[in-house]
Amino acid sequence: MKRIGLIVNPVAGMGGSVGLKGTDGQEEEARARGAVPHAGDRARMALEPIKNAKGLCFLTCSGDMGESELAGSGLTRYKIVYTSQGKSSATDTKEAARVLLGEGVDLILFCGGDGTARDIFSVVGRDMPLLGIPAGVKMYSGVFAISPAATAELVTGLEKAVLRDSEIMDVDEEAYRAGTLETRLYGIARTPVIRGMVQVSKQVYEQPDEERAKLEIAQFMQEVMLPGTLYILGAGTTTEAIARYLGIRKTLLGVDVVKNSKLVARDADEKALVGLTEGEKDVRIIISPIGAQGFILGRGNQQISAEVVRRAGVAHVIVVATSHKLQETPELLVDTGDPALDQEFGDSIQVICGYRLAQRKKIHQPAQHEPGAKKDKPEQ
Repeated sequence: MKRIGLIVNPVAGMGGSVGLKGTDGQEEEARARGAVPHAGDRARMALEPIKNAKGLCFLTCSGDMGESELAGSGLTRYKIVYTSQGKSSATDTKEAARVLLGEGVDLILFCGGDGTARDIFSVVGRDMPLLGIPAGVKMYSGVFAISPAATAELVTGLEKAVLRDSEIMDVDEEAYRAGTLETRLYGIARTPVIRGMVQVSKQVYEQPDEERAKLEIAQFMQEVMLPGTLYILGAGTTTEAIARYLGIRKTLLGVDVVKNSKLVARDADEKALVGLTEGEKDVRIIISPIGAQGFILGRGNQQISAEVVRRAGVAHVIVVATSHKLQETPELLVDTGDPALDQEFGDSIQVICGYRLAQRKKIHQPAQHEPGAKKDKPEQ
């Protein structure tokens, strides 16, 4: 019987859709902007596929820190070993991790982002394997499964998983909100890995040729951008280069909107994007994958939600990246929170990587046997 410790950070990721670029110390501001908790939903997406799995027992926390998600997923084999007092906090996360460490569980499964990973690691270090259900805004650490469905596959397949050293990374959120990406390595955790199921840490590429490549991408995009079309520009230095070529000062780590080479909205959140796309006949989304990880949606750009993507259409999602970044990125990943929409991207997408240059890059899609995979139609 595998004993799995479960910790859910109920407010993880709330700042993403409303453009806060993180939730640490920003819960009330996120709620004031209309954000709603979604970590519980992400946890249930990972737990529901394993509700009938044999040989698993969960030790968890009370209420929305684990109990509610297990019960809501139909799992009955669990025990509450930590009771939070009122609204959960980072202190609760650390205390729960300390209790689970003392219980000697086989794995601590948590739902949250980099801050949650850092809090748990500060208690258990390398003494306990960690695996994250991705629910935060950034998730630069290497302890997260690529999706809730992949999490389920890993938990049920622990026997065939191998333990990998994974970086615990986090950013200075105040600097991040001001447009500066400052990452810090907090430690090296142990994570169960099955190939293709766990992300790697984000990488930043700063080779001299990168700036030239970004300029070439920007030159080409300026040529093909259509008048009267609304363009949503995702975060990153490649999309910033496009905006700069248009004469627009872009929010480096936010989402901006452009039409007819003019700035329409700066640092827009999901609500603003939905409003701006109302009545528009042609909407296109320009995004760049996270270095090495390969995520084009679902990490650091949650403002571009599933609803926003559907309004534009999957065919109008334009991916841009330098050749070097693509070389260091084995495959691309999509995690919009809507598995059906993720499947619409298919198994590959064209990536613009230079002036009139493009590569077709593989998109990881769940195999037919994986939880969350689209089932084949039955034979007639």
